Amino acid sequence: MTKQQATWSPYDFNGGTCVAIAGADYCVVAADTRMSTGYSILTRDYSKICKLAEKSLLASSGFQADVRALQKQLAARHLIYQHQHNKQMSCPGMAQLLSNVLYYTRFFPYYTFNVLGGLDNDGKGYVFTYDAVGSYERVGYSSLGSGAKLIMPFLDNQLKSPSPLLLPAKDAVTPLSEVEAVDLVKTAFASATERDIYTGDELEIVILNKEGIRTEFMELRKD
Repeated sequence: MTKQQATWSPYDFNGGTCVAIAGADYCVVAADTRMSTGYSILTRDYSKICKLAEKSLLASSGFQADVRALQKQLAARHLIYQHQHNKQMSCPGMAQLLSNVLYYTRFFPYYTFNVLGGLDNDGKGYVFTYDAVGSYERVGYSSLGSGAKLIMPFLDNQLKSPSPLLLPAKDAVTPLSEVEAVDLVKTAFASATERDIYTGDELEIVILNKEGIRTEFMELRKD
């Protein structure tokens, strides 16, 4: 008779998919609103996008308890920065802060997969993609989460981002207009929800440009 032993893990995987696209004068960050565990849906109306600063948005998938803890720590560090410097942190600065926070906890890491989007001081779009321990890279577009394996090949085909190894280095922004980028995100999620059970219910799209922030929603499959 095989001896059975109870196991326990401090982590859970709550699914979900995040996408970000940077343009010449905008940044689009999108995520679905389904939160699952196993084959159960915990809620159909959970936002995975957090506003960290005036020009920085964070979308996170993975273990949502760790996501909330990470967001609270970033908010506290940003508040300290504002008191010390009397200004909002820039998007590249927030990217480095997020990398530092994730790296400091690498021996018991936040089980989160993050994509940071925003604008620099000149209004140019930025997207930074991360792994769980803080390694990050500036890219023109990114997708993380349970549906990323379905969405990234589609984005690669449509956008064809230049290799970061090419010299001289090319700008990491996409050639699409803001409207085209939003339509591309909607198409990508509509396709991913057909194949990924952890992605669905509703798509939240946050568009950041020189005029400010606006949010759009689109219905997805609910089964």
